[in-house]
Amino acid sequence: MIVIHHNPDCGTSRNVLAILQASGEPLEVIDYLTEGWTRPQLLGLFATAGLTPRQALRETKSPAEALGLLAPGVTDAAILDAMLAHPILVNRPFVCSPKGVRLCRPSELVLDLLERLPPGPLYKEDGTRIV
Repeated sequence: MIVIHHNPDCGTSRNVLAILQASGEPLEVIDYLTEGWTRPQLLGLFATAGLTPRQALRETKSPAEALGLLAPGVTDAAILDAMLAHPILVNRPFVCSPKGVRLCRPSELVLDLLERLPPGPLYKEDGTRIV
């Protein structure tokens, strides 16, 4: 089973979801803006993906700057607390598969998480051909 933590308003997230759906692999879609996050969930995703909360922070089109989270001295704990209060602060999409966990930006990063590639050609959200 593959799980995508999806933001339906994001072109990259929609593109990754389309690639996953085309692969035919079993899929669970979690709209994290609606569902929210738990601390253990985020800590697990970040650790498995090899990211810190700062590296997974969505800096644009989010309240990160207004909340003061972009300052150099802000701790990962403070960023994590803000992510729990404001799910939009987590960059997207995160994909979990038997092959690992990855923040799939750019969207072609999802290909390494699939057992088989979907029929091509495949394109990025801007129309650039991936495969």
